[in-house]
Amino acid sequence: MSLYGVMRTSTSGMAAQSNRIATVAENVANVNTDGYKRSSARFSSLLIDSACTCSYNSGAVETNVRTGVGAQGSLIPTDSVTDLAVSGDGFFVVADEMGTPCLTRAGAFVANGDGDLINAAGFHLLGYPLNGTDPDVTVNGYAGLVPVSLAELALTATPSTSGMFTANLPAEAAVVAAGALPSANAATAHYTAKSSLVVYGNLGETKTLDLFYAKTGDNTWELSVYDRAGLSASGEFPYASGALVTSTLTFDDGTGQLAAGGPDSVSIPVPDGAALVLDLAQMSQLATGYMVLGAQVNGNAASSADIVEIARDGTVYAAYDNGDRRAVYRIPLASVASPDNLDQQSGNVFVTTSESGPVRLGFAQEGGRGDIVSGSLEQSTVDLATELTDMIDAQRGYTANSKVFQTGAELMDVLVNLKR
Repeated sequence: MSLYGVMRTSTSGMAAQSNRIATVAENVANVNTDGYKRSSARFSSLLIDSACTCSYNSGAVETNVRTGVGAQGSLIPTDSVTDLAVSGDGFFVVADEMGTPCLTRAGAFVANGDGDLINAAGFHLLGYPLNGTDPDVTVNGYAGLVPVSLAELALTATPSTSGMFTANLPAEAAVVAAGALPSANAATAHYTAKSSLVVYGNLGETKTLDLFYAKTGDNTWELSVYDRAGLSASGEFPYASGALVTSTLTFDDGTGQLAAGGPDSVSIPVPDGAALVLDLAQMSQLATGYMVLGAQVNGNAASSADIVEIARDGTVYAAYDNGDRRAVYRIPLASVASPDNLDQQSGNVFVTTSESGPVRLGFAQEGGRGDIVSGSLEQSTVDLATELTDMIDAQRGYTANSKVFQTGAELMDVLVNLKR
């Protein structure tokens, strides 16, 4: 047996146990780090091949540190809607100050001075901006992702372009004479029913539209829309300008619903705004009084975001002071084939390797990526009891290897002294 081999092997054992204690120290230090994944030392033997069987040459031990990236940590509730956790296998996509993308499970995001959402390590949360259409997702890359910023939500104004108005028009109402209809814009006008809608112009200015319904014949109604700003000081007809639009609604006598082939919407040119397409498809004419059943118009006045809501599918909603609620971002989740083979870097982030496989981008609640839970954080997967047990075990292993080294050194000293 080679005494040099004994000391070499025991030195390898001490180094291995030292690495194990190092992983324990790192785990204990990060026991309260959001989204931290526990690391552990795994050992494998190294043997020295020898053709000679007269003596045995001891080998060594090799250390491999494995991180359980795929392990799910417990979720704890918080009081911040921008604290995010993943309940599933997905990862948030974040970027450093240089814009380099990487993956993380650490979701304690807050707005920095520029309004960007950053986590405790300073990484920027990335998402897809929503402009009324679904985002184009690059499945195997990060194209199209931008920092999620709350600063862009302030003082935004969107003109009204679409809306819905649903009401019942009284079937038994009297017919209004043709010369007295609101569309005539005379000094006096007669109508059956009236409602008003608030809409928004190009700069977010509030506009009020007056909708007049006049029964012109059996199952036939005339809709006239006026700009309230043109109403006379007396509050009665005439308006300063004519009707913005006039449309004829025809109802089916048997069902009381709009007749097939007739108009079921009207396009209203909003002053200093866009064309507002008002959906009237659910209008009815039944034997009861005039009753508004629903009214909704998109757009918003110039106002700042009041609160932010993040849905489980990753959609970020901004709620404005005027009550408008709008989807502004969609946060994606990334996945890889072998998450435990991701390369861990400073800041509790990961990058892909050849062993982990390439990144695959998608959204929450798809492909097993899990849900995004707002107002929660994922705890570290470190268990202190397990770490302390491992530390004691590693300490004993280190001490035993040191004893082997001392024994080998003493035998080597005896061997050297034989010559004297």
